[in-house]
Amino acid sequence: MTWTQLLKTEMAGVYSTTALLLDRVDPNCLDWKPATGSNWMTMGQLLKHIGDACGAGCRAFLTGDWGLPPGVSVEDLKPEEMLPPAEKLPAVASVEEAKKALAGDRTTALEAIDLAGEAQLEHKLVAAPWAPGVECALGRHFLQMVQHLDRHKTQLFYYLKLQGQPVSTVDLWGEPQV
Repeated sequence: MTWTQLLKTEMAGVYSTTALLLDRVDPNCLDWKPATGSNWMTMGQLLKHIGDACGAGCRAFLTGDWGLPPGVSVEDLKPEEMLPPAEKLPAVASVEEAKKALAGDRTTALEAIDLAGEAQLEHKLVAAPWAPGVECALGRHFLQMVQHLDRHKTQLFYYLKLQGQPVSTVDLWGEPQV
């Protein structure tokens, strides 16, 4: 199996299952977050993050453009600027906004795979801004972005479960992708 095949297969499952979970979100619960613990995103913040959790990262790894303002480099950022606390994160205004963002992120991810091509996915070594001395294959970074979305999809699943929504293992894993 090639990187392209692996990534597209994994993305198909994660994006479709995440989209189905978004259909279960109560639009009146965007301010909801778990009652215990700290540094939890609200539902709206989680949905905003899900909307660019994979494709945006794939594009950034491919191009090296992490969307920083002109003249600012990753090295200039303080740790809390790279990973701000939950209360500083943006939120979606609606579930529909989250659905559109997820669809756009999927398009961005698939375009990044096609633009990279199999040779770059396998052979181009890239370091993440948060681990500058650790290079690995571009395909591995793309796979980690798919996993990033998948983990936040799981977070969404548990948010729904904590809200009393009738979700089950099938909702978490979705239908098998062939």
